[in-house]
Amino acid sequence: MGAPDSTYRVQLTPDFTFADAAAIADYLRRLGIGALYASPMLDARQGSTHGYDVVDPTRARPELGGDEGRRALQKSLAEHELGLVVDIVPNHMVVPNPWWDDVLANGRNSRYARYFDIDWSSGKVLLPVLAEGAQDEPGEHSVKVDWRRGNSELNYRRFFDITELAAVRVEDPEVFEATHREVLSWGVTGLRVDHPDGLADPGGYFRRLREHFDGWLVVEKILGPDESLPQSWPVDGTTGYDALREVCGVFIAPTDAFAGDFHTVEHESRQQVADSILVAEVRRIARLVQGVDFEDACQAVAEVMVGFPVYRSYLPEGSGHWETAVRKAKSPAARALDEQVRNDPHGELATRIQQTSGMVVAKGTEDTAFYRYTNFVALNEVGGSPDRFGMPVTEFHQRAQAREAQTPRAMTALSTHDTKRSEDVRARLAVLAEIPDSYLAFESAMSEKHGISEPTLNRLAWQSLVGAYPITEDRLGQYLEKASREAKIKTSWVDRNAEFDAEVAAWPAKVLNEPEVAAFAERIKAPGWANSLGQKLVQLTAPGVPDIYQGTELWDFSLVDPDNRRPVDYEVRAELLDRIEKGWLPEIDDSGAAKLLVVQKALHVRKRGLHGYRPLHAEGPAAEHVLAFERSGVITVATRLPVGLAQKGWQDTVLPLPGTKWTDVLTGRPATEDLAGLLGTYPVALLVQGDE
Repeated sequence: MGAPDSTYRVQLTPDFTFADAAAIADYLRRLGIGALYASPMLDARQGSTHGYDVVDPTRARPELGGDEGRRALQKSLAEHELGLVVDIVPNHMVVPNPWWDDVLANGRNSRYARYFDIDWSSGKVLLPVLAEGAQDEPGEHSVKVDWRRGNSELNYRRFFDITELAAVRVEDPEVFEATHREVLSWGVTGLRVDHPDGLADPGGYFRRLREHFDGWLVVEKILGPDESLPQSWPVDGTTGYDALREVCGVFIAPTDAFAGDFHTVEHESRQQVADSILVAEVRRIARLVQGVDFEDACQAVAEVMVGFPVYRSYLPEGSGHWETAVRKAKSPAARALDEQVRNDPHGELATRIQQTSGMVVAKGTEDTAFYRYTNFVALNEVGGSPDRFGMPVTEFHQRAQAREAQTPRAMTALSTHDTKRSEDVRARLAVLAEIPDSYLAFESAMSEKHGISEPTLNRLAWQSLVGAYPITEDRLGQYLEKASREAKIKTSWVDRNAEFDAEVAAWPAKVLNEPEVAAFAERIKAPGWANSLGQKLVQLTAPGVPDIYQGTELWDFSLVDPDNRRPVDYEVRAELLDRIEKGWLPEIDDSGAAKLLVVQKALHVRKRGLHGYRPLHAEGPAAEHVLAFERSGVITVATRLPVGLAQKGWQDTVLPLPGTKWTDVLTGRPATEDLAGLLGTYPVALLVQGDE
């Protein structure tokens, strides 16, 4: 079964059901989409707005329409020649659930005891559900304890630090069959596998999954800048955070105005995570280290996980990453840990430390350091590298060619349900790299009037404000509450600081009506639009299978979830699409219709099948402001660094075109090599050969 030519991600919720998804099938077909890509469709916790808290993997979620609604959705999609890609969650289930209840009732004698990753050495399952300071409530089949004891004493593996999400042992064939039987019976086009780094043996899991599924298979694997997927995995590629880093990076100007020491912040953040919210996991691993003092083993385990250059290793593959982590550890016990892991790379110690290193890295980097190191937050993205400022055009071409050669069916993305900010916020913030002195002067002056007392949150707040402007007081307030608590500097989810929380909550009302804010946001709006159109066209036509996150075919200035899960107005989008189909060439304005034009035209061109990758180079005084490439007789042209371009103009810069006659499908006009003419209407062009 082939890969779709593109996907459109929707977030299914009780307010956007299978029937609602079916209702937009015709719109998606007209837009040029190849497959609907849905958030988890199996039964989840009542009221869930994301679906990752699966409670019963043996049925489609009743709140979304149940199996009847699921079948109707697939029928509608098929009638519109659309595939279906489903997000699945093999790592964990929400508790309580029927299987978990049976375990609590029958302990190790439960038929489901092997389904969950429980340490039975204490004889009972520890449930951290009681109020702080409460006395233990021992049962026959579990013990309820103070909720604060969970992070240090929990005896079942979980999803990161969320005790309500208990890890499932899909490495067991019986458990795999029980949790996958239903979704594999649906006959979908593709599967997106959530959080493979939490699995005991990701490679083994994917090999088993491949035995049962021959469709398109992509994995939510977050790669480091110089990391590749393990070559033994029989998958089509990642879900696209690596492509996001590259596409967004090439639109950011190199500058050292926002420089800082990210790695120190990252190391301290990871260490704090290992020493606090993931102590239970560290201690469970340390008990497996032989021949050393337990406390020394704890230190060695934590140091090795903190020192990983990537999220995790997949021994024996990726042994270099393991060696780097061990080399960074200072504890003498790290030698014993290393020796034991190397002697048995598939043993329990090696398995658990690899499973858990991804948790330390993700919680420490994405969910802590990215909220602390806020010098230039456009780079603080899942899979991003805040220490790598921008990406040269030559490097972008090299990476695009590598993707075409190695993983041409990998997904590419610019916005997802997990991104820290939407693609259009990032595109607008990229403008700041072209005017760093002006921005920093603005931030300094405004901080004198309305600064937040914690400096890193203050920087994050001002960038978020101008990046997402205009934004409501409520949305900005919710975002800053989450950001301040994730940073864990002056407040946190666990230990609240009422005075600081009140200061943060009051900030949006103070700044939203300041004329200086509106003026600065207006200044960066137009070049931000140019960046948005450029990165979107590049993503849609570059190697890989492009995904469009719900609603982002128009401007979308969302921040981190749940802000990015707000309802999408498809009536407005369908009306604008009607006009575009009739030949309308919209202005670049607040409506976002110009972005919809780019998306619709690019997706329909893509259906021809784009293969190969040939870099094209402009010539002339403004050549650095062009990113261009050719694939299967289709040429993509995008403007980059628009502020600098506006200061000098295209002058006589040209883009030599191979062949004789080209047409820009965005405008319908004959193409010219003169960039001032070619990009006179839009800052992007999509060229096809002939008179089309």
